[in-house]
Amino acid sequence: MTDNAKWYVVHTYSGYENKVKANIEKLVENRGLGDQILEVQVPMEEVIETKDNKKKAVMKKVFPGYVLINMIMTDETWYVVRNTRGVTGFVGPGSKPVPLSEEEVKAMGVEVGLPTFEYEVGESVKVISGPLENFIGVIEEINLEKKKIRVSVSMFGRETPVELEFDQIEGLH
Repeated sequence: MTDNAKWYVVHTYSGYENKVKANIEKLVENRGLGDQILEVQVPMEEVIETKDNKKKAVMKKVFPGYVLINMIMTDETWYVVRNTRGVTGFVGPGSKPVPLSEEEVKAMGVEVGLPTFEYEVGESVKVISGPLENFIGVIEEINLEKKKIRVSVSMFGRETPVELEFDQIEGLH
């Protein structure tokens, strides 16, 4: 059934991208549409900003005002997405949704399929960004779908589990 799922682009009110993503994901859950609306993404990229002479990596939306959805287009899924708060419409001529080609999907930086992760449970890693920067921890759990890991970090003499994004750690090679 997932063979005919394609990526579509939805236009949103500016600043509503993450709200729209959350709203659609909640609707999918409530209506049991997980087999038809497979994934909702707000492509992000890391940008280095300089503020007060300090360089800081911040995540910016690659396409402000747009959300990408991997879905099977039916009357019901179209209706659910189209009527989600914050959505202004699908991108396509005459608001007829046009799926992205595989080349376009790749060019937009959408990760198709689950990401690969080069570390494993039990491995020690160093936190390279966020409030726990430079802490060393041991991977306890890896969640490929959410792109998050749980790392046990020694803080104030006790082990504390923290949830981190994949790009917040590096190996101790």
